[in-house]
Amino acid sequence: MSTTTSSPAGTRGHRAVITDEGAPLPVSAPEPGPVAVLPDEAELHVAAVTEAGGTVAPLGEDTRGLVWLDPRDPDGLAAALDRAPAVSWVQLPFAGVDAFAHLIREHGDRVLFTSAKGAYAEPVAEHALALTLATLRVLPKRARATSWATEPEGVSLYGRNVVVIGAGGIALEYLRLLAPFDVSVTVVRRSSSPVEGADRTVTTDQLDEVLPDADVVMIAAAMTSGTSKLFDARRLALMKPSARLVNIARGGLVDTDALLRALRDGVIAGAGLDVTDPEPLPDGHPLWEEPGAVITPHQADTPEMVAPLLAERVRTNARAFLGGQGEGFVGVVDPAAGY
Repeated sequence: MSTTTSSPAGTRGHRAVITDEGAPLPVSAPEPGPVAVLPDEAELHVAAVTEAGGTVAPLGEDTRGLVWLDPRDPDGLAAALDRAPAVSWVQLPFAGVDAFAHLIREHGDRVLFTSAKGAYAEPVAEHALALTLATLRVLPKRARATSWATEPEGVSLYGRNVVVIGAGGIALEYLRLLAPFDVSVTVVRRSSSPVEGADRTVTTDQLDEVLPDADVVMIAAAMTSGTSKLFDARRLALMKPSARLVNIARGGLVDTDALLRALRDGVIAGAGLDVTDPEPLPDGHPLWEEPGAVITPHQADTPEMVAPLLAERVRTNARAFLGGQGEGFVGVVDPAAGY
């Protein structure tokens, strides 16, 4: 299901790709009440709460809901939860919640955490497709060139085998964008339930079996303790020398040193990365100079793209929060799974 977000007049705008509507909550329904928007109130997100019928107020003992807008300040959120022990719903700003994992574990038995998963699916999937095409068409090498090349290089995406790791909103939108290229798609996910748009769906324990046939591997999985360095030297070696790896999820899903060696040694042909480990990737890191790699600075979704999408997510969940019945929340975080 897709939800239209606000956009300039006459333009389509991005839409959320919602995959968990109607899913049961991991905790009791949150108690409605005043909502704080922190660490700094943003007019767009304050308006989203008030348009849903809520009241935005400073953080205090009466606060029941919390919209947290800084993805890089888990300590600030921890302090806010300590100051407002009655909070029973927290809206987080990103789809990935690994920075807040310890807080979700600590408070997840009584606080409902919702994320932005699915909210930014369209712009991120669009970027994933751009990286896919760039690596196949050897654009990283072309962009660095200072003389006219005479050797033909590059391959078409049409008819290729694509493996997608994950089955959330980004993966679903990526599949939709791939459809005109008549590719064969295998989705790797925790569940074996079929994914619309995929030719085959397999479980994570079958990942090693599908990598050898992949022309493109696109990572759109959550970062958890179980997926850290999911693509290490062994897994990269399972891929064919002409394969491309695209990562728009979290840098820690790929072993950076192993990837660099794989590119240098011709184990795989290219990598398109919007995320790295470490991040930011330091100046002078050898990956910057690797001709098979194209790196973008974690900007698959820019603030201009994100702001209205997050506001729509806040509006939707604030409405559900104020309803008091535990119905209508989207982007619900499972404390056990960690996303």
